[in-house]
Amino acid sequence: MSSKRHRNKQQKGATPSQGAAAPGNMSTPAPAAQPQSTRRTLLLASIGAVAVGGAAYGGATWWQSRQAQPAPRVAGAKGDRPIVVSGDGIRGPKGMVWVPGGVFQMGSDSKMAQPNEKPAHPVQVQGFWMDRAHVTNAQFREFVNATHYVTTAERKPDWETIRVQSPPGTPMPPEGAMVAGAMVFVGTDKPVNLNDWSQWWQYMPGANWKAPQGPGSSIEGKDDHPVVQVSYEDALAYAKWANKRLPTEAEWEFAARGGLEQATYAWGDDYQPNGQPMANIWDRTAKGRFPVVSAKAGGAIGTQPVGTFLPNGYGLVDMTGNAWQWVADWYRSDYFQLQSRAQGGKPIDNPTGPQDSWDPEDASAPPAAPRRVTRGGSFLCNEDYCLSYRPSARRGNDPFNPMSHIGFRLVSDAPRPAS
Repeated sequence: MSSKRHRNKQQKGATPSQGAAAPGNMSTPAPAAQPQSTRRTLLLASIGAVAVGGAAYGGATWWQSRQAQPAPRVAGAKGDRPIVVSGDGIRGPKGMVWVPGGVFQMGSDSKMAQPNEKPAHPVQVQGFWMDRAHVTNAQFREFVNATHYVTTAERKPDWETIRVQSPPGTPMPPEGAMVAGAMVFVGTDKPVNLNDWSQWWQYMPGANWKAPQGPGSSIEGKDDHPVVQVSYEDALAYAKWANKRLPTEAEWEFAARGGLEQATYAWGDDYQPNGQPMANIWDRTAKGRFPVVSAKAGGAIGTQPVGTFLPNGYGLVDMTGNAWQWVADWYRSDYFQLQSRAQGGKPIDNPTGPQDSWDPEDASAPPAAPRRVTRGGSFLCNEDYCLSYRPSARRGNDPFNPMSHIGFRLVSDAPRPAS
């Protein structure tokens, strides 16, 4: 699909989310950690067209609780772990693993789940190959060298992609504000009110995949880290070059679960089995209070090499944590509710997502503004502010909004492995 089609797609037939209940029995407030439409928001803030802060994305509605977790169950226990099938370039694509497909409960009804994850409902997916890890800096460099592709963050912002994310009548930012760049996590030097994400995110001119934190930063020595600062459009361009595709949201969640039905995490129900960290997230014990960047963190706030942590049951690494992952689907916050009602309890076969977007949580943007699904959480997710390092957690994001914690991995429809 061309970028022009992406920009001009009209969101038709969108209706307000139904059945989204206000959270109850909450013990620890945890608003959403990924700001929405941030590139647009901070550009428009330069002319006073929008306000930033908690009201910009409805953060107060995204509270979660870690109460009533089920008994620990760790991937790898007897009867849990599937057979891992890795492609070697002859029997399956190199660097990919086979995900066998099947019927599973998509979403979650747990107390940790947010309204957009509910209800859990049966879904069937067919088998597919998936990248074992995120697309890395080295792999993305190979693509850029071969194609001379210029990423979204390296181009001057396009007013049309900003306009569709903005309230009607919003004026165009001044020419001086329309400079190439991307959103960068900058943190704070002291504890702050978590309803205002603009305190720790900044639109940084010159930030891109080669300089994820802006001018002066680099990816030298980080060939094996996930590439970040890539938009949905960038991920599609890479996928076309690689003869692969982005996974559907259903494929992604099935793969992330690793064969464990309704487990809390990609590895089971125990957050840190035997005290062992299982994902690159913002662990308060090691890094201190979010979003304070302190000496306690030791400079370790950011991506880590792919495969630092144990794989899940299918042999996939970093399905949660490290960097958010773009998936193919348009995002509707009420999509699971609509699907569940439409199917009446019967498995939905290979869903490819809604035909439009609907995201009423971002009060500074039209609810039907284009959104694509991101999954998996990132190195910023934490128990104080974001519990999205869970297979059922989902978020919508402006497809032209690269950020320092969003990357991707791909799937392939190559033939299934021989028995």
